[in-house]
Amino acid sequence: MLAWTALGLALSLRVALAQSGAERGPPASSPQGDLLFLVDSSASVSHYEFSRVREFLGQLVAPLPLGPRALHASLVHVGSQPDTEFSFGQYNSGASVQDAIRAATQRMGDTNTGLALAYAKEQLFDTAAGSQPGVPKVLVWVTDGGSSDPVGPPMQELKDLGVTVFIISTGRGNLLELSAAASAPPEKHLHFVDVDDLHIITQELRDSILDAMQPQQQLRASEVTSSSFRLAWLPLLTAKSGYYLLELVPSAEPGVVRRQQVPGNATGWVWAGLEPDTDYDVALVPESNELFVGPQHLRVRTLPEEAGPERIVISHARPRSVRVSWAPTLGPAAVLGYHVLYGPLQGGTAQRVEVPAGQNSTTLQGLTPGTVYLVTVTAAFRLGQERALSAKACTLPGERSRALPLPDTRARGP
Repeated sequence: MLAWTALGLALSLRVALAQSGAERGPPASSPQGDLLFLVDSSASVSHYEFSRVREFLGQLVAPLPLGPRALHASLVHVGSQPDTEFSFGQYNSGASVQDAIRAATQRMGDTNTGLALAYAKEQLFDTAAGSQPGVPKVLVWVTDGGSSDPVGPPMQELKDLGVTVFIISTGRGNLLELSAAASAPPEKHLHFVDVDDLHIITQELRDSILDAMQPQQQLRASEVTSSSFRLAWLPLLTAKSGYYLLELVPSAEPGVVRRQQVPGNATGWVWAGLEPDTDYDVALVPESNELFVGPQHLRVRTLPEEAGPERIVISHARPRSVRVSWAPTLGPAAVLGYHVLYGPLQGGTAQRVEVPAGQNSTTLQGLTPGTVYLVTVTAAFRLGQERALSAKACTLPGERSRALPLPDTRARGP
């Protein structure tokens, strides 16, 4: 009877450990990837706000499948200089990462986010920092909405390398700038939340992170034009371990092959001199004597000869309206229409106007007097591609109220 009781206790303990995930860590089917938290730790954030962000991140990671065969997490502080709180692979469970986040201390100093983004890029792809080669990369940037240095260029480099970027702004921030910095679509990757309401987005953000960690095509095309496109891929080799062979073939002419060899530390290439409105089959073949990595394939269609908006003209400026015109496309039959997105340059809600393909101008109304707006005109082609161009527009100062006539105080005769 004693033996059966001991066995029952052991089985109960084993079941409890398995249910808590503490016995063997994440299952073999767990997604793999690197998750980096970039947290504003500067003096622009109060100690209370920092503590609330810290609590939010701890709750966010606790149920995630972290471990040697699953997700790796790291936390980097934004300050005068970027500083790593803990690196990838240092902790192998959600509970241990949660404890490490809650023990993090604020660094203070300036808000040099651009510098921290460049540092995060190095960490995400540095095996010495514990990063995993050839797995999805996710960056979660928590900010109060401001930065002391430019954010756009280093953020674009991260996205060009295939990093999925989520942004949580606890301040006002600039909607257009943060929308451009987040991965597309911004409505899924950008959240404006008061620091006391961060718990509202916890589950949604956690699900989105796990979705981004699913295996995905590592070879991607961007900046597609009528004669070129840019390829980008996650690092699969190093400069010492091998090189890549790129092949480009028009789908209708399989015998016409263009080849290009690039070093093993390359993560992108631009194919130029292409024919418009043409399907191209692309292959990325990693060549290495140290490890086997399978080839990647992709089909890309160049844009038609018709161009998107080439020039934006702002006219008829009034206190509450401006006229926006653009050079029409050469062949409007290939264009579904235009999207005009506009919003205050210094932050505020962006609005969108749909313009039919046969028109090349619209009047933006209901604007604020004396305000600079950023206007972006996007041509949507029938084949699914888009071309965009932006310009600044400034409304006139508010109209002064007309002066009332003064009473006539001159003496009048009888």
